[in-house]
Amino acid sequence: MPEEQTTDELCYWIGLTGIEGLGTGGALRLIEKFSSPEAAYMASLTELEATGLSPSVCQAVFAQKGLEEAQKEIAATAGLGCELMTLASPDYPPLLKQIPDPPIVLYVRGNRKALSSHSVAVVGSRHPTAYGLQVARRLAHDLAERKLVVVSGMARGVDSSAHRGALEAGGATVAVQGCGMDRIYPSENKSLAEQISASGAVISEFRLGTGPMPENFPIRNRIISGLSLGVIVVEASEYSGSLITARLASDQNREVFAVPGNITTAQSFGPNQLIKQGAKLVDDWTDVVQEFPLNVREQLLPPEPASEGQQGSATAGALFAESLTPEQKAVLEVLRADEPKFVDEIFTSATVPQARVLQALLELEMSGLIRQLPGKNFIRKL
Repeated sequence: MPEEQTTDELCYWIGLTGIEGLGTGGALRLIEKFSSPEAAYMASLTELEATGLSPSVCQAVFAQKGLEEAQKEIAATAGLGCELMTLASPDYPPLLKQIPDPPIVLYVRGNRKALSSHSVAVVGSRHPTAYGLQVARRLAHDLAERKLVVVSGMARGVDSSAHRGALEAGGATVAVQGCGMDRIYPSENKSLAEQISASGAVISEFRLGTGPMPENFPIRNRIISGLSLGVIVVEASEYSGSLITARLASDQNREVFAVPGNITTAQSFGPNQLIKQGAKLVDDWTDVVQEFPLNVREQLLPPEPASEGQQGSATAGALFAESLTPEQKAVLEVLRADEPKFVDEIFTSATVPQARVLQALLELEMSGLIRQLPGKNFIRKL
């Protein structure tokens, strides 16, 4: 498609974001009704009014409002070194497209491909304890080492610590802003934002010039959860925005994880409450990866290549006994083909550290030797 046509098409998408009172929901309704933003702008006033949108919004679209400003927005965005991605872009993040209210336009600085990679969100308090900072950094580091993209909001505290942990592992991380891309909030994270965009991406759905207003952050939280396979809450007080992200994740059919904390600390209220409500308790990266679909785990944790003496004895689909590690053998011996065992019982029976038991279970399942049943129960297949 010629560049001019692409820019013209993009102009209609940007134009809709500038219609006062339309919002994401209204824009999605127009796109669904007319198939494209351009068709919505070309519709008659009667057709627009039939969508049920307010008379002022219909009048604005019919009058071609927002299009002139959209041209300026596109030029200014390019000047900032950012790209624009619309809901119609072929590389629009597949998981984000599944949520009920995906942003129709994303501003992206960095690697667009990071938005479509397997991701997990790490969020938490802006005023964490030293424990919270340490855990967020460690979890993000360990998950990034397994090629998961770490998504967060670049806020002070847990978010920034998670981004840094992923970067220290040499991995990619995505920061979702609650303001326009011509702003970095908080301002002390300008250097961090540059590091993030070097391998991952800094993104926003807000137009240039939008400040970090308090109401923007709950709105952007649906993008954090929407991009991710699951959301980990590290620390969060009773009224923390991180609990909004966890609720959104649940509504979007994403996994919800929580790191338990000291019951005497206010920041522990959120994750401890989430665990009571059924969130998965996390104290190690394996607790997170274990909940993902098998095909995702196989991509994140490919089987280790067999040694020269073992080649021909192990494949991605079958791992013979002579090629098992001592930890794998110890765990496999505990399991039976006729009786599922709960993970806690495996911890007790296998003479292997707990973290290694979880990793061995993952490896054995990917090898096709065991199967996981609902409720973290495992059964031997061979």
